Amino acid sequence: MAKKTIADVDVADKKVLIRVDFNVPLNEGKITDDRRIQMALPTIKAALDNGAAVILMSHLGRPKGEGIEPAFSLAPAAARLGEILSSNEVIMATDTVGEDAKAKAAALEAGQILVLENLRFAKEEKKGNADFGKAIADMADVYVNDAFGTCHREHASMVAVPSAMKAAGKPTVCGFLVEKEIKFLADTIATPGRPFVAILGGAKVSDKIVVIENLINICDKIIIGGAMAYTFFLAKGIKVGNSLVEPDFVEKAKEMLEKGGDKIVLPIDSNCGDAFSSDCNKEIVDNDISDGFQGFDIGPKSAKLFADIVRESKTVVWNGPMGVFEMPPFDEGTKAVAQAIAESDAVSIIGGGDSAAAVKQLGYADKVTHVSTGGGASLAMLEGKKFAAVELLDEK
Repeated sequence: MAKKTIADVDVADKKVLIRVDFNVPLNEGKITDDRRIQMALPTIKAALDNGAAVILMSHLGRPKGEGIEPAFSLAPAAARLGEILSSNEVIMATDTVGEDAKAKAAALEAGQILVLENLRFAKEEKKGNADFGKAIADMADVYVNDAFGTCHREHASMVAVPSAMKAAGKPTVCGFLVEKEIKFLADTIATPGRPFVAILGGAKVSDKIVVIENLINICDKIIIGGAMAYTFFLAKGIKVGNSLVEPDFVEKAKEMLEKGGDKIVLPIDSNCGDAFSSDCNKEIVDNDISDGFQGFDIGPKSAKLFADIVRESKTVVWNGPMGVFEMPPFDEGTKAVAQAIAESDAVSIIGGGDSAAAVKQLGYADKVTHVSTGGGASLAMLEGKKFAAVELLDEK
C-alpha cells in the first residue's frame, strides 16, 4: 500500500492542509497530555521547513454539531502548538469554513500556521458532506492525512476534502504518522514474519468477531484472553460462574473454534474474584469457575503459556488486555503478556486503545516495534477493511 507522503510533494510557497488528530484531553481548558500534538510535529515541521504555509484541521471531543461550544474549542491545542513551535506564528480561526477561516487562510504566508476551529462544531463533518469538504479544500493547495485514528471514518475531513482536492488536480498524500501506521498495520500483516501470532483481549467477543474471522486465515496462532474468553469457555462447555459472557455469541464462538482448530489458544486457568474489587475473595481455577465467582484475569499457567508462544513468534499483534488491568491483582496477565512481547525479538504491533495504554503504563512503549495511535482504526484494519480515507491518497 505505497502511498505518497508529504516528502514526495513540492510544498514551497503552497498552502498545505493537514488533517491532524489534536483530540487531546482537557481539564478546565488545560491540556493534560499533549502527545497527540507532539506526534504530529514531524509532518508539520516537514511542511514548514520546505517553505509551506500550514493549515491544520482536527476534531476534539464530542460536541453536538450545532455550532461553537467553548469547552471543545481547539484554542488550547493551538496555544500549545505555538509554545512548541515558538519560531512560527500560530493563528487560531474562530470558525471552520466561515468568513474568519477563509480570510485568515487567504492571508496565510509561508512559515505561518492556521488552526481551524473544531471540525465537529459542524454537523456536516460527521455526515461527510461534500460541500463542507469542498469549502475546506478550496483554502489549500495540498492535502495531507496524518490522523490515523479517524482513517476508518468517512467524515468530511477524511474523505470529502481529499475527494475535492483530487477533483481539482491537487496532491493528496499521507503524513509520516499515517505512513508508519500503514507500514506496520497493513504491510506487515500482509507479509508477516512467521510464526505470526495475534493476541486478542477485552470484554466482548462481539467487538472482535470479524477480526478473529479474518485472522484465522492469516495467523499461525490466535491467543484469546480478557472477558471475551469466557464466551468461548461456554462454547466448550466449561462453567464460567458469574463471568461476563455474551450468550448470543456462544454459537458463533463454537463455529470459530471449529474453524480455527488448534490455531485458537484459550486460557488454561483463570484468576477469579467474588466481587469487582481488589480486596474481594480470590481463587485461581484451572477449568470450571465456581458459582458466585467471576473471571477477572488469565491465571499464571495461561500467562506462561501465552508468553511461551510469544517468544517463539516472529510477528505479534496485540489488541485488548488479558484482564481488568487497571485493578490489581487482576493486572498480572496483561503485565505478563506485555513483558513477553517487550522481551521478544518479534516485530510487535500494539493495536491502540487499552493495549497501548497498558504498554505505556508499564514502561514498555520503547521496547515494542510500533504502538498504534488509533484503537478503532487499528481494529478495523485487522478486520481487513479498506479505508476510503487511505484509498483516496495518491499512489507512489
